[in-house]
Amino acid sequence: MSLEDLYCDVDDFCRWFLPAWHRQLLTGGTRQRKRTSRLTLGEIMTILTYFHQSQYRNFKAFYLRHLCRHCRGEFPNLLSYNRFVALIPTALLPMCIYLHTRRGQDTGIAFVDATSLVVCHNRRIHSHPVFKQVARRGKTSMGWFYGFKLHRVVNDRGELLAFRITPGNVDDREPVPELTQGLTGKLIGDRGYISHRLCHELWERGLQLITKIRRNRQNKRMPMVDKLLLRKRAIIETINDQIKNIQQIEHTRHRRVVNAMVNVLAALVAYTHQPCKPSLNLSQNELKMLTCSE
Repeated sequence: MSLEDLYCDVDDFCRWFLPAWHRQLLTGGTRQRKRTSRLTLGEIMTILTYFHQSQYRNFKAFYLRHLCRHCRGEFPNLLSYNRFVALIPTALLPMCIYLHTRRGQDTGIAFVDATSLVVCHNRRIHSHPVFKQVARRGKTSMGWFYGFKLHRVVNDRGELLAFRITPGNVDDREPVPELTQGLTGKLIGDRGYISHRLCHELWERGLQLITKIRRNRQNKRMPMVDKLLLRKRAIIETINDQIKNIQQIEHTRHRRVVNAMVNVLAALVAYTHQPCKPSLNLSQNELKMLTCSE
């Protein structure tokens, strides 16, 4: 998506969202100064998202070397870098609502996974106070880390259906009931989601949880369709690679928790605007056969 198309889409959302948001705000009865910024909220959200579509790995270099030099025509009222960083927290709630409007379609086949968001090296945990109150130590198949977990549910087209950010020590299965609200069909996950209670809870809502079995458990008969879907679970691993290496969702340079959360939201928004997402390329007939099979 071009910068112009991205700005038009974000600006249309802001024109609808801001009046409704301001009508719902509570006041304390005292008059407060509301100084407007030279940059509109739509421009701030566009810049944050556009960074994750660029080839830059450092936002400061992107802002000073690219925006300030080559995008003055698109953003004539650019602020200093320090002032822009101070305005990033204002985009937290609007970015979250905007990402919700980018939600994909429930096709009957969904994939769930969790990936780590490291905020610092393990050796620097005690000297890294920024995320002391919210980040926790966790463990994945790659080893121990310090930070958060990003839980995601995507459909067979690679579209984002739901997400949640938790501390690193939260079990992968805990957010699944909330993430899958309203979904039906089949949910494919790895061995970390094996749980009789979770499987029964999802089944009562019309959602079948499909996972591989552990090596120390007795093998059970599984339909061939489910076995094929388990082989296609790599689609969400591909998405993990893209949001970490293309969208720059993970880095260790954050100095504020709010700015880190906005960075995650902007990266996910940039992914939803990606024209070619990892997909199983299933036709409607194939999708119907897979979701209706017993």
